[in-house]
Amino acid sequence: MTAATRHTLPSSDDPVQYCYDRGWTDGLPVVPPTEQRVAAMLGATPLAREQVIAKIPPAWAEATVEKIAINCVMAGCEPRYLPVVVAAVRAMTNPALNLNGMQCSTHLSTPLVVVNGPVRTALGLNSGSNVFGQGNRGNATIGRAVKLILTNIGRAIPGVTDKATLGHPGKYTYCIAENEEQSPWDPLHVERGLKREQSAVTVFGCEAPHNVNNQASRNAFDLCYTIADTMATLGKNMFYAQGEVMVVLCPSHAETIAGDGWSKQHVKEYLYEKARKPVRLVKLGGLYGREVTRNFWPRWVNRADEDEMVPLVRRPSEITIVVAGGPGRHSAFLPGWATPSVTVPVD
Repeated sequence: MTAATRHTLPSSDDPVQYCYDRGWTDGLPVVPPTEQRVAAMLGATPLAREQVIAKIPPAWAEATVEKIAINCVMAGCEPRYLPVVVAAVRAMTNPALNLNGMQCSTHLSTPLVVVNGPVRTALGLNSGSNVFGQGNRGNATIGRAVKLILTNIGRAIPGVTDKATLGHPGKYTYCIAENEEQSPWDPLHVERGLKREQSAVTVFGCEAPHNVNNQASRNAFDLCYTIADTMATLGKNMFYAQGEVMVVLCPSHAETIAGDGWSKQHVKEYLYEKARKPVRLVKLGGLYGREVTRNFWPRWVNRADEDEMVPLVRRPSEITIVVAGGPGRHSAFLPGWATPSVTVPVD
């Protein structure tokens, strides 16, 4: 087991610059992880500091509780955020997520953290206005801690092991809470078998949110058709490798859809049927060229029929619905990396 290394700095040295010089930042200044700050962070969990939570790729280095705490300090977390970050580490290292592939891919996806349950309000996390944006310490620093862990422990170094061609701003921090109070349906963690009174973290490897602007529709059909059309564009992984996608509905859109008697399952089934493209367009590019057999498509897709409509995902259950955001009629579509999200409880 690798213990955290102690560094003693001369009083004349700038500790922030010291972190920069050793590549311990995400490009922004970090909070120097002093012994006192790390001890205060560790006080928020009964776990032993040397306990290994997971191994982080691509270096496959051990993420001990102490090392996670150090990165939480550097990110600016309050100690009470630590259990959420520990849960996120557990979720993102589940083999189903294929974090190693995501970390080293030329694709720009990165882990998004979605928080559910009472911990959202206990920590004052933002689930409302500007939910993907700036302004909330919990969202910003929890997401940032996760990314620092991927870089500092996992050694996903931009341009070296992290081969993303473009990346996206979520690679600094990517964390939201679900707006359960304004959702007409069960929240994500309940849908996945946990109790409403439990707190949970879901980690999903995905691209940046793409806005769905629909101010006018006042029925579920028109509104969901707009969302489906936004989803069904060429160039994303899904039409070739399939895999999960996420739709984040603002409360107003969710209210409109539920007002027509639609459940989450109805929304998923509708989007599955409508978010499609014909074979003749899908085979123009993306991951594969014209001559490659597309074995990831459902078996019923007739690859020889130029007009056969290819679904964005293999089944409706691979469309995840989350309600978040504030006033206004803007929702978002988040294309995935081609692996499923993982939900774990917060201890």
